[in-house]
Amino acid sequence: MEITTQEYKRLTVVTVTGRVDSATSGDFESALHGLIEKGRFSLVLDMAGVEFLSSSGLRVMVSVLKSVRQAGGELCVAQPAAQASDAIAIAGLDALFRTFPSREAAIASF
Repeated sequence: MEITTQEYKRLTVVTVTGRVDSATSGDFESALHGLIEKGRFSLVLDMAGVEFLSSSGLRVMVSVLKSVRQAGGELCVAQPAAQASDAIAIAGLDALFRTFPSREAAIASF
């Protein structure tokens, strides 16, 4: 798994590629909570390159969503790969996460 971030004035785009599973979810969580600790509460998760998203990755996403919402922010998902989109839907979390077909659309939503 690889994580890169781009910080803009109002939000941070987090690009995730590879597998988000039990072996990598700790790094995923650390990266996202690190942004929250820096006061970055508006996050776009660009998941176009996610090959696999496990329940541990979904748990991290829900935890981060709760944290940013408590601080008055938001987390949304941009252009999720088919596997990531399916995992979110199967877990019933598609109603929880705002999902956008493109990175630009997700950024414009803030």
